[in-house]
Amino acid sequence: MLPAMQISHTTGSIVFFAAILLISACTLMYLLAWAGRKVQRQKEPKRSGPARWTRRGVLALAGTGLASVAWGYFREPYRLTITRNRIVTPKLHGATRPVRIVQISDMHCDPVVRNELELPGLIASLKPDIIVYTGDSINSPDGLTNFRRCLTKIAKIAPTYVSKGNWDYYFGPLDYFGETGAIELDGTNQRLEIAGGHLWISGAGIMDGYTKIPPAKILDNALAKIPKEDFKIFLHHYPDLIHSLEARGVDLHFAGHTHGGQVAMPLYGALLTASKYGKKFEAGLYRVGKTHLYVNRGIGMEGNAPRVRFWCPPEVCLMELVPETTATTSPNNA
Repeated sequence: MLPAMQISHTTGSIVFFAAILLISACTLMYLLAWAGRKVQRQKEPKRSGPARWTRRGVLALAGTGLASVAWGYFREPYRLTITRNRIVTPKLHGATRPVRIVQISDMHCDPVVRNELELPGLIASLKPDIIVYTGDSINSPDGLTNFRRCLTKIAKIAPTYVSKGNWDYYFGPLDYFGETGAIELDGTNQRLEIAGGHLWISGAGIMDGYTKIPPAKILDNALAKIPKEDFKIFLHHYPDLIHSLEARGVDLHFAGHTHGGQVAMPLYGALLTASKYGKKFEAGLYRVGKTHLYVNRGIGMEGNAPRVRFWCPPEVCLMELVPETTATTSPNNA
């Protein structure tokens, strides 16, 4: 059984479809009534101005709704997008150029191939120094081969670091990362030498309900022995850890899980996010104290929800860490 907060992506997709079906049902009633009059050769009833405009409005909404469903099912899930961000920091000691990090999340692979063939080439074109993946790999065990094949190709592009999401625990002890070339971070850290400087990367899988070790101790162990003056990256599937990580001096937290809502509305954004913070950290770059949080919209679609995305295309994030000594003025500087 899924945790309560995990069901929200399903709910958002169902709300989307239910609204479209309701509008379509009203339209069908209009069309059946019109067809019945034609068969019986009855004259069209005289309608008042408001009635005519109401009828036209319902038909227009139905057409828009059906077009939205078609877009959300056939096009949006395959429209891979690149989001570019820059963080200027004085902590990249010795670095002579920006450090390029590509983040992906929430692959949710099915047996059916969607973006897995295109994704490695797109990532390679961004020339990353490292690649990070923040969990939720498959929707069923049948999608594991597809996921592992894709991750193996990705890990050949640049050093790749991964942490597990909640879906990665649902199907028992499956081997998601073994022999793919990716390095799992689960309460561990590594020092990386990049661009003439260095930084640290650490991470943890889902803790509540999946480990007997207190989450606070896992975080402390994952960040142990990292000098305070060094740049620290942390991988964790949920954005809900942001305040705990900020208190421990993490500089950049990569997360996923929200899917950006998976179904979003113009001007409003995500309908639901599966986060205890609601829409506060629904997608994109945030700053909490001295810590930056990036919440990725993900690549795939949740297994219990209709396979649809709307106003929320799959995302590959390119994050540049810019040494303060080499930084130039840019509206993307955070």
